[in-house]
Amino acid sequence: MNVSLEAIQKARETLAGVVCRTELAYTNTLSDMTGNRIYLKLENQQRTGSFKLRGAYNKIANLSADERKMGIIASSAGNHAQGTALGGTLFGIPTTIVMPKNAPLSKVKATRAYGAQVVLHGSVYDEAYAEACRLQAEKQLTFIHPFNDPMVIAGQGTIALEILEDLPDVEAVVVPIGGGGLIAGIAAAIKQLKPGIKVIGVQTKNMPSMAEAVANKRIVTCNGCPTIADGIAVKTPGELTFALVQRYVDDIVTVDEEEIASTILLMMERIKTISEGAGAAAVAAVLNRLEVFENRKIAAIVSGGNIDVNMMSRIINKGLAKSGRKAVFHIVIPDKPGSLWQLLKLTADTGANVLTVTHDRETGGVALGNAAVQLELETADQDHMHAIKEIMEQHQYCVKIV
Repeated sequence: MNVSLEAIQKARETLAGVVCRTELAYTNTLSDMTGNRIYLKLENQQRTGSFKLRGAYNKIANLSADERKMGIIASSAGNHAQGTALGGTLFGIPTTIVMPKNAPLSKVKATRAYGAQVVLHGSVYDEAYAEACRLQAEKQLTFIHPFNDPMVIAGQGTIALEILEDLPDVEAVVVPIGGGGLIAGIAAAIKQLKPGIKVIGVQTKNMPSMAEAVANKRIVTCNGCPTIADGIAVKTPGELTFALVQRYVDDIVTVDEEEIASTILLMMERIKTISEGAGAAAVAAVLNRLEVFENRKIAAIVSGGNIDVNMMSRIINKGLAKSGRKAVFHIVIPDKPGSLWQLLKLTADTGANVLTVTHDRETGGVALGNAAVQLELETADQDHMHAIKEIMEQHQYCVKIV
């Protein structure tokens, strides 16, 4: 089964006045880093914080009166949940969403705020999906699939129409893949309008289900590992999306967790935009996997920005530590008046900012008459961090950086 260009164009008419036409923003930072001209399609600025509203609303808008009357149900790791919840509310339809138990709390709260009843079940999307199917059969509800549905795919494909209007000479479009609905819609639109444009899919190495399916030329279930890109952590691609990916997508690459996390931090610091793990995947691929492209116009889809603040905090702290901008120093000093003050004065003279101080004279491994001090410091970079250590050692301190 194909998704026609006409269906995608009709979806655009349906979505008019409901979804935002998101910005396609040129980024000097990524362009300078890659040697290409990089544009970001900022679906993290979409209503509900992701592209998912496009597909969910288009599907709901095309339901029959009887299907709407029955009520709707969906399964989601978070973004389809919010899109379906808002779509259901806009049409006055009772909505149930099944989400994994470990779904980000921010996404659960937002889904409820959009008017849906939330059921938490399972540890990954596929388990939530199975429970949603059970409830759908039990209560005779109408199922709104997150990706394996032609109306949903057509809705997502409207992103491609906007990209082609804003950047007609785009040469490659990079798209994250979970179940495949987003890339299926985008690729179907692009290849039917301008088949010479390359469409590159991106998955996390921890859950490369579509990549494995394409490699095996059949749908496979990928058990995978947990990932910070929860929005694309789908074990089994859809039959329709797999067929469209096989037909229209030029290549699929994978990125690792470290690359995704560092990209989230880079986008926050340098591009001034917030992205969740799935939303950063395409940009991570642009930075790390597209060496074959040089001086090309490339559009990358930032598919969503619904990142949990606790996850964001961990990513920031880890990124600061990796870049040498935050470090923990373990130091042994004499246990006598003025010793800690002298250490702190020396630290201040290096230009480091002290975040926390822990002083312990009873810790194991420290000789009687000494004390252990742990300093959490804000530093400029790795060179600054190691320079501080050298200065401390020159002043006869025993220092270890952890």
